[in-house]
Amino acid sequence: MVIPALLLILVFSYFPMYGVIIAFQDYSVFKGFWNSPWVGFKHFTDFFQSPELGLVMRNTIVISLLKLGIGFPAPILLAIMLGEVRNMLFKRVVQTVSYLPYFLSWVIVANFAIALLSTDNGSVNILLEKLRVIDEPIPYLSVMEYFWTIIVTTNVWKEIGFGSIVYLAAIASIDPSLYESAAIDGASRFRMTYLITLPCILPVIMIFSILAIGNLLNAGFEDLLLLGVNPALRDVSDVLDTYVYRMGINLGRYSFATAVGLFKAIVSVGLLTLANYLARKTGNSLW
Repeated sequence: MVIPALLLILVFSYFPMYGVIIAFQDYSVFKGFWNSPWVGFKHFTDFFQSPELGLVMRNTIVISLLKLGIGFPAPILLAIMLGEVRNMLFKRVVQTVSYLPYFLSWVIVANFAIALLSTDNGSVNILLEKLRVIDEPIPYLSVMEYFWTIIVTTNVWKEIGFGSIVYLAAIASIDPSLYESAAIDGASRFRMTYLITLPCILPVIMIFSILAIGNLLNAGFEDLLLLGVNPALRDVSDVLDTYVYRMGINLGRYSFATAVGLFKAIVSVGLLTLANYLARKTGNSLW
């Protein structure tokens, strides 16, 4: 049963890794991998000296930290709140509704967000006008000040339900006698959550936090590409992944784009190793 999954990983993740050699070449599609001239670290140097480096790194780190700071605890809070619900019908309805967005592609989610925020019959602008919060529609997807909020909000809405599944399973595995003993001692539900629920699911939280820190440079791709399509937003929407896409696919600088992607991968591995080392101090590490 594991063999198909291993084959998928080998074919789509490991076999293509030989292509990173073009990061050290002036790659030409006509000359191929082995006949293109070698240039060493030229493309890495070009990237580090690029005037766009500061902007791209700032956007990548800020958006990643926003997603980590808001999107990471959101599933935990949802799981804890659902764990306190005693009406099973209501609980299942909320779970189902919160899970559904995860299975929608970013094309659908982005178009849904664009429709909501549109200046022409957009639900958000109509509601705010009815409440007299604004006097005229605001072009949210053309104003840089709103973009990071929109990106983080859509990501949380899409991921929160599916992300809470693991935490719900961890909460369900907690021994009920712990809660019964705490109730006898007069502990409130909030105190039970703080003293029992959170410590019991801490190993799961630590594992996912390690993975999240390792993905700190993965600020996103599809969401930023689709919602940040307006050129006016490039100063706040251009991250490493979209920069690689623009350099490699749009401009045909394949070697340069590969060098940027390899740099991101190396830094991500370093962050993952560092996060695991720190987590090992608490006894909750991946290895």
